[in-house]
Amino acid sequence: MQRTTKSVLLVLFGILIAFPIFSMTYYTMVRTSTPEFCGSCHEIRPAVLAWESSTHHNNAQGFVADCMDCHLPAPQDTVDFFFTKTMHGAKDVFSHFTGGDETYDRAVMREHVWATMKNDQCMKCHRNILHMPGKSGAMLAHRRVLYAGGGEEYRCTDCHRHLVHNDRQFYEYKQFEAPYRASGLPNLGI
Repeated sequence: MQRTTKSVLLVLFGILIAFPIFSMTYYTMVRTSTPEFCGSCHEIRPAVLAWESSTHHNNAQGFVADCMDCHLPAPQDTVDFFFTKTMHGAKDVFSHFTGGDETYDRAVMREHVWATMKNDQCMKCHRNILHMPGKSGAMLAHRRVLYAGGGEEYRCTDCHRHLVHNDRQFYEYKQFEAPYRASGLPNLGI
């Protein structure tokens, strides 16, 4: 067999194998990145219901921030995205099969996420937080978070803990509520 024929056959074979594997991987990632999929586990279902009643799901703008937007890195960072998604999924599946509802403590999990969530996760959507006309206190607090100095580190969740995964008796619609006021950083008096 000639060298060119052999090369063409190898490329065609590679395409025939690689395309289905890539398609199945992509399809699996897309299907397992939905709130419906996340809520299919009994342990996560209350978190999905709490998210549905929050302003990250119900707002006048019609924008919905789903599980993947907040809990995973941006998909453009492909390696980090796949690694983090795989680790989250493996942890959740392990938890589901080794104890389920009995060992899953939402309060502990919520504190863990608040303590480890990076500001970049919030900044994917909330980009222009330094320009908020009429809200000078919020702009100063955001400046302190973005430009922290002297070894200090502040997280968005330090002030904005109670926005999303909190049990509510009713749906909250931002346009019908009093203006939002964050809890503030207790040690700063902000």
